[in-house]
Amino acid sequence: MSVPTDAVAPRRARVLLTGPVDAQTWHDLSALAHVVLAPDAGADTLRRCIADADVLVVRSALPADLLDFAPRLRGIVRHGVGVDMIPMEAATRRGIAVANVPGSNRHAVAEHAIGVLGVLRRRCAQMDATLRARGWDASRALADGAGELHGHTLGIIGVGAIGSRVAEIAHHGFGMVVLGHQRRLADLPSFVAGTALDELLARSDAVVLAAPLNAQTEGLIDARRIALMPRHAVLVNVSRGALVDEAALVAALRTRRIAGAALDVFATQPLPQGHALCGLDNVLLTPHAAGLTVDSMRRMGAGTVREVERLLAGMMPVNCVNRDGLGARGMTAAAMPP
Repeated sequence: MSVPTDAVAPRRARVLLTGPVDAQTWHDLSALAHVVLAPDAGADTLRRCIADADVLVVRSALPADLLDFAPRLRGIVRHGVGVDMIPMEAATRRGIAVANVPGSNRHAVAEHAIGVLGVLRRRCAQMDATLRARGWDASRALADGAGELHGHTLGIIGVGAIGSRVAEIAHHGFGMVVLGHQRRLADLPSFVAGTALDELLARSDAVVLAAPLNAQTEGLIDARRIALMPRHAVLVNVSRGALVDEAALVAALRTRRIAGAALDVFATQPLPQGHALCGLDNVLLTPHAAGLTVDSMRRMGAGTVREVERLLAGMMPVNCVNRDGLGARGMTAAAMPP
């Protein structure tokens, strides 16, 4: 039987990536749909590219109005954990399910937090710079102010998947006393002492921020709370920059009100060139890379593929973060297969 010449091949589903993924993830997604990588993560570029996307895979912050330009969108998958970069209310209002890959980067972020904490306490960055610029003796003299982790107190704000892993490494690996603060203190591991926030800050030799960004945590570490910390204390932020009053932190670091900080996240990202933090010698800066390793990218990719497959099949994602908002109506017709 001849096929009519005017027959139209069925449209293949399209998946839009806001940033690159590892080769295996690209291969697996390509088996499910036509995959498009946005040329850049600019707002105008994303608005243009999302017009015919069925699923959006998120690796960078989205413009608040992006979904106004996405008539075909069935779902959004965060290639990672934090969903604060996604316009959640708009997605839920449109019946668009949003999924993430919880726990995929917990080992990477926790190891980063402990690693930079050790660098801060041992003054490794200053030693390296001084050894290169001024020689052996000047660098070695900095060891007089170095400290250990063993036996000291670590305060963790947000003892979820990442915070609990930091606690395990600190307590079982380094013999640290671990204090924890979060909304439900009863959920803390047995080796973490639940503590009020101000008390945690006052008692800790080092503080790790691992809490999610929300209305309750935005601006949590302000000038008053920084002033509660001992002068020898250091702050590590692997959560979100908005948890900290950045101007107050800069002032505290500049005046040595606290000994140092390691920051992977910032109020404005990318961190602007010439930012005040860049001129301080007692802060370690990394470009929101704590969760990025070969291993974590594979885990995030595998989880992303599983959720994209479900969305393209018209199924609710396993790790749907706005399931309650969608309610019994589930995903809208616009979010179902064509």
